[in-house]
Amino acid sequence: MAKCRQVSKYTLALKKLPLFFEKYIVKRDKIIIANRGEIAIRIMKACRQLGLDYVVVYTEEDKHSGHVKAAVVEKGKDAAFKICNYRDPNEIFSVADHCGATAVHPGYGFFSEDFRFARRATGRNRPITFIGPRWEVIRDLGSKINTKRIAKSLKIPVIPGSDEPIYSEIEAEALAEELFQNQREAGIRRPSILVKASAGGGGMGIEEVTHLDVFRQIYRRIQNYAKRQFGDEGVLIEQCMKDYHHLEVQLLCSRHGEVVHFGTRNCTIQSTGRQKRVEVAPGFDPEHVAYPFDAAKVLNEIVDYSVRLAKEVKYDNVGTWEWIVTRDGSPYLLEVNTRIQVENEISACISRISKQKPPVNLIKEQIRTALGEKLRYSQKHISFEGTSIELRIVAEDVKRGFAPWCGTITRFEFPQEPWLRVYTHVPQDEPYEIPTEYDPNLALAIVWGEDTEEAKIRAKDFLTRTHIQGHDSLGQPIVTNLAYLREKVDEVLRFL
Repeated sequence: MAKCRQVSKYTLALKKLPLFFEKYIVKRDKIIIANRGEIAIRIMKACRQLGLDYVVVYTEEDKHSGHVKAAVVEKGKDAAFKICNYRDPNEIFSVADHCGATAVHPGYGFFSEDFRFARRATGRNRPITFIGPRWEVIRDLGSKINTKRIAKSLKIPVIPGSDEPIYSEIEAEALAEELFQNQREAGIRRPSILVKASAGGGGMGIEEVTHLDVFRQIYRRIQNYAKRQFGDEGVLIEQCMKDYHHLEVQLLCSRHGEVVHFGTRNCTIQSTGRQKRVEVAPGFDPEHVAYPFDAAKVLNEIVDYSVRLAKEVKYDNVGTWEWIVTRDGSPYLLEVNTRIQVENEISACISRISKQKPPVNLIKEQIRTALGEKLRYSQKHISFEGTSIELRIVAEDVKRGFAPWCGTITRFEFPQEPWLRVYTHVPQDEPYEIPTEYDPNLALAIVWGEDTEEAKIRAKDFLTRTHIQGHDSLGQPIVTNLAYLREKVDEVLRFL
């Protein structure tokens, strides 16, 4: 495994230095960034701050993407390598060998939760470090069913349903009938269940069933999807929880047994396809919203449960523990995402290590721990300040079920403020044709405020002052979700 080598004779005293001195530590590792768009740009920034070399990859469709241009401007044309497919591991490893990369950062999506890719990276004749948890951890927590089984053994609350992979249609239908009956007996007027690909994630491979007579049809569809996408047709069946908030706990662990958390966040506002659109940290704010339960107690509970599970599996990198909390304050573990999340920065934005500014950079911390470094701080050194909101700007028609929009962007302008960070791969100095091969995500905006009310005011101010123009192949104007995001800002953290 590639180690993080420091050449300064003074680095033995690093523990005594403020964290921002890290950027002056020269390191020899070289990262291949196996992703695209804004996450590639954020990884490049983290590498720059750590003094690490990097290269990026891109496809023909992405040749005008901002991550490619930024890499070439900073490091020259040899910093960007054209490939045919982001999902081809042979191409990624070929580029890694050619440029002498010692580690691979998968970002999110693509290979980020692929334990086979992580295992191959570290087991090759020329091994390279996978920037993420050990492949065994990715494998074990990548299965919702296995995660549920481990959680139950630790007395961590989970959603009622199966805790073993179901491959039999008859067995699946019997469990579905039992779950429907239990909900009716509990007085739930419109009972329903979820059928999930057990190896899925990110809201993919999930369908709701409201009547038993259509269960088999949906079960077969999900089973076929799971086999096609994940090579495992195992299915998870569980009660569909209604009227809840989707919360997450952000953890960071090292290969030295260290475990810390960076608080909670709320990701309840999602598209019809369960894709997040507005997120806020912390997960609840009892000073701003009145809850019918002890919100602070619930937040502490889900943090404690998450840390307990992380220690049980010896987790060793960045990870997200996803929860749902019902209106009565009951928490249920949903799944564990063994990767950096799109919304990681709202947790980072409110977090301080030893009260230092700027806030923590979780991607930078992810890289450091993957390369074998210790955290150099514990939970007592972490404090929280303010509220942060993330807005996902997407070219989509929310009135047509969040249908993606394709075309050319001719103007993309947004304000510059000290309380705002915008990550985008869309160029501001030339037209940009949105690739039809990928989701039409345009930018992430991270807003910070001293409290929730100020963060909401600033988020709406940002959206009002952001201008996007463009047209499709028929000359029709661009369609985005800017108005939808502005409308939803007032709903954050509330049970409606």
